Amino acid sequence: MVELGNIHSPADIKQLNKKELTALCAQLRQTMIDIVSANGGHLASNLGVVELTVALHREFTTPHDALVWDVGHQCYAHKLLTDRYADFGTLRRQGGVSGFPKPSESEHDSFITGHSSTSISAANGIAKAKALTGDDGYTVAIIGDGALTGGLAYEGLSNAGRSDDRLIIILNDNKMSISQNVGFVSRYLTHLRTKVRYVRFKQHLTSALIHIPLIGKPLNRLVHNWKKKMKRSLFAHTSFFENMGFHYMGPVDGHDLGDLMQALRAAKSVDRPVVLHVATVKGKGYAFAEKNPDTYHGISHFDSRAGAVATSSPTFSSTFGETMCRLAAEDDRIVAITAAMIKGTCLEPFAEQYPTRFFDTGIAEEHAVTFASGMGAGGLLPVFAVYSSFLQRSYDQLINDTSIMNNHIVLAIDRAGVVPEDGETHQGIYDVAMLRAIPHTTIYAPSTFRELERHLRQALYDTDGIAAVRYPKGGENPLLADYEPSYQPYTLTEGKDKKLLLVTYGRTYGEVLAARRRLQQNGCYPAVLKLNRIHPVEDEVIAKMAEYDCVLFFEEVSRAGGVGESVGNRLAQADYSGHYAVGAIDVTLGACTTEQGLQAVGLDAAGIAAFIREHTDKFACPAQEEDHGGE
Repeated sequence: MVELGNIHSPADIKQLNKKELTALCAQLRQTMIDIVSANGGHLASNLGVVELTVALHREFTTPHDALVWDVGHQCYAHKLLTDRYADFGTLRRQGGVSGFPKPSESEHDSFITGHSSTSISAANGIAKAKALTGDDGYTVAIIGDGALTGGLAYEGLSNAGRSDDRLIIILNDNKMSISQNVGFVSRYLTHLRTKVRYVRFKQHLTSALIHIPLIGKPLNRLVHNWKKKMKRSLFAHTSFFENMGFHYMGPVDGHDLGDLMQALRAAKSVDRPVVLHVATVKGKGYAFAEKNPDTYHGISHFDSRAGAVATSSPTFSSTFGETMCRLAAEDDRIVAITAAMIKGTCLEPFAEQYPTRFFDTGIAEEHAVTFASGMGAGGLLPVFAVYSSFLQRSYDQLINDTSIMNNHIVLAIDRAGVVPEDGETHQGIYDVAMLRAIPHTTIYAPSTFRELERHLRQALYDTDGIAAVRYPKGGENPLLADYEPSYQPYTLTEGKDKKLLLVTYGRTYGEVLAARRRLQQNGCYPAVLKLNRIHPVEDEVIAKMAEYDCVLFFEEVSRAGGVGESVGNRLAQADYSGHYAVGAIDVTLGACTTEQGLQAVGLDAAGIAAFIREHTDKFACPAQEEDHGGE
């Protein structure tokens, strides 16, 4: 009997018979359920592509043939089949197996695809590189139908369809959102079209017709046009891809190994780019995930036998969702927008209560920003809820479609700062640098749930242009339970003297206060200034900082382009003669917990305390004893 643990490369899969391949699929599903229930991760999407993954590795040979997954969270079965079974228990943990394709992790991973809709463009480039370097390998992009809501996918299709490279695009349709109902005629023609003999017969027939003297070419055009008309009348979806230059095949049952392998062999025999349409069931093989695929798309650890149980612990995201409902009840101009992240941004209650004022654009952040800007120009108060790392895709729209006209929109930036588990592609550390460069932009960074509501109101009613409210994944720091939000530019906790000032904002405020407690045990009593609006920073705030001999700035964002860098420049322009330093992020963070991430970049309480001791020997604090830690 085949054992998943004995599969180390695609070569091992090629030795298995159909019965063994079916057993392998069952083992893959059970392994993914076991590991994701323990570690959290993307489950439903991975369960849906098990047979497809096995068929791909049976018919292709990585890394000679390149597989590009889109979105990359579909790659768990691929990883298990490419010598990562033994380490799969470390999935999405620090130093462990990444939840997305990662070329530095394995030669079988051809491209990092942590964000949606990139596979066709990447695969087009890889295929072209193979063609130009004499590599006869195939390139296969596996793209989910949800990823086709992203505009980049269509840019890739437009360009790739004009090539003659060995490129196959597999459309993983797990909601039947593109195809019409598949009836008898469709199934029959699909079975026929995916036979290698049929594909070769078509090619030979075309060649034979063309070589008939005088009438050959007109006759071939006649046959070709008749076939196109018949297909358009039966399958409207085929003409879209074929008009872009692709040979369309499918739909194929994505859970029938025999049909899949036959279809892949047929696709390899075509002498131009192919779109192979595969119908799958998200969550296949695990009843809980099949019934609730959205819940099991991205999920924390759960009991695999009882299924996932929803938790009710408040978070910044849930507080945002609740606040939006309250605000919308007060003002019917408020509308909410998300880019396929209704659950993640906690806008489900808003969508239920205000369905005509809620808009899910699909995975189309660029459109969402311009859409919001248009609504703002029309007198509404649009709030676009978006993950920090996904907002990066909208940079052009923020500048050209919003800022230049000074249109008023609100960005609710979720997952700002260190983001657990998902790794490099999902860290929310670049939004501040990005937004600070855009004119007519104001940025708020609440430290508590109450302050989040305060900042949302300010963003909606007290701010022009682009108003961003950024907040982290997870809950608030217990040290801030008594913090009273303020409309003032800053909140100052006085120190013992004017020697040392710690400046910060957002979640880091709690860590700075915890570090201050550590230092107080050794006789160091710095002042703490919390920015209540992080951009723009008022002149009076800079003047207040300049009163101190040593100013240390802490922020959970990229050091380059951050607020700390800007404040340092302004202090220098004001002829500040004291010592200034910034504690921020200048490394690439992989998968980790929030606590591990903060520790890695020195922005937990212990790391901040160490940074302070390093920079204050001659400015503020007496010689430090060994830190005894704790609050």
